[in-house]
Amino acid sequence: MRTPNDLWEALGAIDEEETGHVLTKLFVMYEQLLETNPQDQEALTFFRNLDNALTQTTECNLNRR
Repeated sequence: MRTPNDLWEALGAIDEEETGHVLTKLFVMYEQLLETNPQDQEALTFFRNLDNALTQTTECNLNRR
């Protein structure tokens, strides 16, 4: 498994169009975990963190306007 630093570099190296594809793949992977087990803590944590990131980004963008 790659280190977080290696993964950060890999994310920075892909084309901007591909970042949406990466996020979609992650979303589907964790969504499938929840379908199999609605109490899966790893998947629940992912979606909680995703929700927080979306909220923070939206709030940040609103504050810029």
